[in-house]
Amino acid sequence: MATYVGAFSSSRSFIKFLLTPVVLHFPTPNVCFMVPRRFSHRSSLYEHVREGYSDKPQLDMRAVCDQTDKVIANVESRKGELCGQDVKEIVCVWQQLQAVRREISELEQQKQHISGTVKGLVTFAPNIHAFTTQLPEYNQALLKGREVRKRLNHLYPRETQLDQKHYSQALRLPNTTHPDVPIGDESQAKIVELVGQKPEFDFKPRGHVELGEQLGGLIRQRHLAHVSGHRSYYLWGAGARLQTALQNFALDTLQRRGFIPLVVPDMLKSAVFEGCGMQPNAHRSQVYSLDPDRFPDLNLAGTGEVGVAGYFMDHAVNLKDMPVRTVCSSTCYRAETDTGRETWGLYRVHHFNKVEMFGVTANETGEESAQLLEEFVSLQKEIFSALELHYRVLDMPTQELGPPAYRKYDIEAWMPGRNSYGEISSGSNCTDYQSRRLNILYERDDGSLQYAHTVNATACAIPRTIIAILETHQTKEGSVLVPRALQPYLGLEIIEKPKYIPLKYIGPNQPSRPPRPSPTIT
Repeated sequence: MATYVGAFSSSRSFIKFLLTPVVLHFPTPNVCFMVPRRFSHRSSLYEHVREGYSDKPQLDMRAVCDQTDKVIANVESRKGELCGQDVKEIVCVWQQLQAVRREISELEQQKQHISGTVKGLVTFAPNIHAFTTQLPEYNQALLKGREVRKRLNHLYPRETQLDQKHYSQALRLPNTTHPDVPIGDESQAKIVELVGQKPEFDFKPRGHVELGEQLGGLIRQRHLAHVSGHRSYYLWGAGARLQTALQNFALDTLQRRGFIPLVVPDMLKSAVFEGCGMQPNAHRSQVYSLDPDRFPDLNLAGTGEVGVAGYFMDHAVNLKDMPVRTVCSSTCYRAETDTGRETWGLYRVHHFNKVEMFGVTANETGEESAQLLEEFVSLQKEIFSALELHYRVLDMPTQELGPPAYRKYDIEAWMPGRNSYGEISSGSNCTDYQSRRLNILYERDDGSLQYAHTVNATACAIPRTIIAILETHQTKEGSVLVPRALQPYLGLEIIEKPKYIPLKYIGPNQPSRPPRPSPTIT
């Protein structure tokens, strides 16, 4: 060894050699003895971080570890894929990761100390060869440095392994739950308010599809399987104008209240979906994914919320500008793979337009996001009351919250043709769930950064609102009275059957088919 070290030309190169990692495996002390059952979930958000696009999500693991029983109860009260055992595994892996990190930190401090010691000894040695063979302090430092670098060489990949294992599972933990939220499935939803009166008819009310067909093909769903597949539709004439009118009415209402309009991408990376609490890579996901061979990691958004959240991702808002209220109108795409319900009509379709509210607020008092959610719900009620609909506001139970929501309100409008209430909007307070995953922060006056809270709410989901309007305001003659607030946008007071003759289907598979044109003989 003395001969080998004597070949170095300078103390700097010698120290570099001393601290270069060498492969050697040591067992890692366990802090718990639970063997994780499954950590195979792929996290697009974690991969996004490892590629250097964003900082790591900072989850509140202290609360998970200190209040494990409470977290388990919260997880088991929700309709998610995690269970109580998963929470224990998450805690176990986190404790192992922290133990490894503490050991790495201590060894890196030792490495720095050894480096300084060796550098000091070598710097003042008159003869490097004699020094390295005769000085005991040098030999002790050399042996200690070897042990440190060998141990670190084992711990660094172990830290990476545990870090990935931790995030692959912990990112799927749901938000905490407001104490007043009902526990259970949708049957446990609590009616907060009933607004307006159910419309009364002296005839049997028609459904929206029947009305749309009778009004000159305002809605078309027939003969589309070979054109655009199931759960698709066309809006024609007054139907298309009705969609535009609803969008503009909702946008104008919100912009008058200080909302900033935003145009968002329809295609986004999986990391943004996951940061919002959605799983585009999950089995039977509601998210449409583009061909990965041609467009790697691009998905169609099922709500404007994802696009707006992506706008704020990795950015900080100044505290003086909060809350930031935004509104966007976008096309939403949903696979609807997990249900066979509502296969006909506009209630559950693969694509639709929606006006979405999204707010970013501070967390100085702990009440800001709750107040913003109440504001958003108040605006929803203003819009639906202006459309002269009868509806109810529901405080949704735990199994209907989804992973990101701390509290969620749904609004269901009465739909006479269905003879039932149907959801037309929702609003959620996500507290810091999304901001911790997407690095959405705000900057205080002193320059410090804090995690923001996010709130989202539907201002107008166009197809379902069209259902409620057509079925609520229909007349015995089959026309539809236009709500007063919508008349300036639609340019009509009443939607009537147009004078032109609707399209006639001439394709195959029909009882009586008109003759085709005779072939031209040249």
